[in-house]
Amino acid sequence: MALDPELIKKDFPILDQQVHGRRLVYLDSASSSQKPTSVIEAMTRYYETTHANVHRGVYAIAEEATKLFEAGRASVARFIGAADISEVVFTKNVTEAINLVAYSWGRANLGAGDVVVLTEMEHHSNLVPWLMLKAERGIELRFLAVTDDGLLDLSRLEETLDGAKLLGVTAVSNVLGTINPVRELADAAHAAGALILVDGAQQAPHLPTDVKSMDVDFFGLTGHKMLGPTGIGALWARLELLEAMPPFLGGGEMIRDVRLDGFSTNDVPWKFEAGTPPIAEVVGLTAAVDYLTAIGMGAVRQHERDLTAYALVTLRERYPDLVLHGPDDADRRGGVISFNYKDVHPHDLSQVLDESGVCVRAGHHCAKPLMRRFGVGATARASFSVYNERADVDALVDALATADRLFA
Repeated sequence: MALDPELIKKDFPILDQQVHGRRLVYLDSASSSQKPTSVIEAMTRYYETTHANVHRGVYAIAEEATKLFEAGRASVARFIGAADISEVVFTKNVTEAINLVAYSWGRANLGAGDVVVLTEMEHHSNLVPWLMLKAERGIELRFLAVTDDGLLDLSRLEETLDGAKLLGVTAVSNVLGTINPVRELADAAHAAGALILVDGAQQAPHLPTDVKSMDVDFFGLTGHKMLGPTGIGALWARLELLEAMPPFLGGGEMIRDVRLDGFSTNDVPWKFEAGTPPIAEVVGLTAAVDYLTAIGMGAVRQHERDLTAYALVTLRERYPDLVLHGPDDADRRGGVISFNYKDVHPHDLSQVLDESGVCVRAGHHCAKPLMRRFGVGATARASFSVYNERADVDALVDALATADRLFA
């Protein structure tokens, strides 16, 4: 069923306010989404009634906190189609999830000359950990190129994957909006004898996700982009991989026993969750997952696809000089639109739009290699979520007219 953004908007208290005397038009969800009342209330309720450390205390509220925490793991597992809740490891975000893979799996399995394949459209989170491993271990990095229309160039995919041990790819580009063919890439990687790691930061909030049908090996998601709190995300990985990987961080919780001459690790997933975890944040993430599930991820995708199509057509018709980066077809992109306008710096453009109450992101979006690929230092970026509607696109289009007059 189609979702009703007007009704949904009422669940997000921050959207009631005005900025600079204008209604708030929030178009920066690719950076961090807003939070519904149910998420805010779930975290408040936890702190007011249940707060205690998990997996340790045997008193009533400690057991309830543990129950909520592990229920959150089960909720995330269902949301992404995981076969076993033990395959979900809580992290701060996708950045930490990818670093966990690079430090644990990477340092256990990669040495000088081993090949990791990435793409030119990756977020720095899926570039820097592997560049660090290259400097440390001498691994070889290869890259899938990006075409002028913002798609991955797969013409040399088999050749590029030859001899590789891992393919790392974003499911949806945070700059171009490109929806990558993850299953096709997974099949190619496995045929070459490689594993596949997927940055799902921009997929999990916007598209139906099933890690089994995608046939991936590692998948990361982050709560703050999917209507949840900051400081919480997850790494999903196949259980046999997690069981074979050494721990990432050392300390409390991740151990079974500690002696002065050594230690033994806890079971998966707790082996990778050292120290007191972000318990309230897991509670908030659970509420966010419940909220999205109640809407239906198919409805979320259809709404954002239609809104993106409307935005692309409207922007092109109104501003022929606007450079829109990424695929022309809304079926091949998520709700992300990056653009440049004449010689106006994106930061200046963003500031002018803010005067009209319109929030867009400006900068390199943690994707500097991709910026260089398209010959720009930065872009402005509008991105959508379930609470956006056509009136928000119209507000963006009208606000650009002010920028047009100022910078003419």
